[in-house]
Amino acid sequence: MNEDIHAGADATVTLSSAGQSTTVSLYSLEGLELLSALRLKQAAEFKLMYEPYWLGVRIIQLPEDIVAMQELLWQIKPDLVIECGIAHGGSLILTASILELIGKGTVLGVDVDIRQHNRVIIESHPLWPRIAMIEGSSIDPAVVERVHKAAAGMQTVVVVLDSNHTAKHVAGEIEAYKGLVTEGSYLVVMDGAQALVSDIPRGNPDWKADNPMIAIRRFLASDKSFEVDRKFERFGVTSVPSGFLKRIRAA
Repeated sequence: MNEDIHAGADATVTLSSAGQSTTVSLYSLEGLELLSALRLKQAAEFKLMYEPYWLGVRIIQLPEDIVAMQELLWQIKPDLVIECGIAHGGSLILTASILELIGKGTVLGVDVDIRQHNRVIIESHPLWPRIAMIEGSSIDPAVVERVHKAAAGMQTVVVVLDSNHTAKHVAGEIEAYKGLVTEGSYLVVMDGAQALVSDIPRGNPDWKADNPMIAIRRFLASDKSFEVDRKFERFGVTSVPSGFLKRIRAA
């Protein structure tokens, strides 16, 4: 941390790129929004979402989104959390830890490839009794059927989509699992921010036209039983813009 930086009440921030410049007051809402957007780009460029661990297991999420998810889980107190996308397993451990504190519930992870070393870490964790896993594509009809059977009779269900981030795949997941989200609970579509970081040095220009945000917008335009809950984005930097979708009425 550079202690020599001075930023008084009159401080401004200027962003220059592609021959254009924008200047805003550092302590204005516009300044907060600009720096949050830039911080997201920096986090993606330096892969900062790969740094956190939850109870010893790597969780590929930004710290702000980790805090948001624990708030959501504590608020909803679900009987079942369905997570499409397991990776290292940190998100499963996060969810299981909150469920353990609540005193009820199971988290069901679905992944097309549960690597053996990750499986060993998850299955040997003290929170494993709160966890179940299914290996297979989250949009495979056989897998979808198994998930629906696991959710049968559950009073409160949360669904988190964090696997393949193409618009087509996410749309398929939404269609497959939206009906499991109970009224007042949430469908969380992760990594819509892929649309916002296509221009970073290590980004992919194709992300701008193919990302979860496209699937989210199309879904919300056609299904009025869900709405975006912005309170979980209030920390500024998030990989889940417009992705915390609350079911406001039964299907």
